Amino acid sequence: MLNATLSTLLTELGEECEKFVFLLSQLKLANLTNDQKGDILAELTGSVSHLHVHTENLSELIEDEILILPDEPDSY
Repeated sequence: MLNATLSTLLTELGEECEKFVFLLSQLKLANLTNDQKGDILAELTGSVSHLHVHTENLSELIEDEILILPDEPDSY
């Protein structure tokens, strides 16, 4: 089982990644008005900021989780 903080961060990161990909797909739609493009770009900016917050210390949390894994004998 993962550390509760890491588990929460990974869940929230996954949700934000899904939102970001959805916004990218919306940006590729034909016939968007400039207002619609502006709204999507503004939401993308917020999403990027949110992704940055969720990944700020993520690698350290993952490394900590790896370090506490029990050693298993190699199986050949």
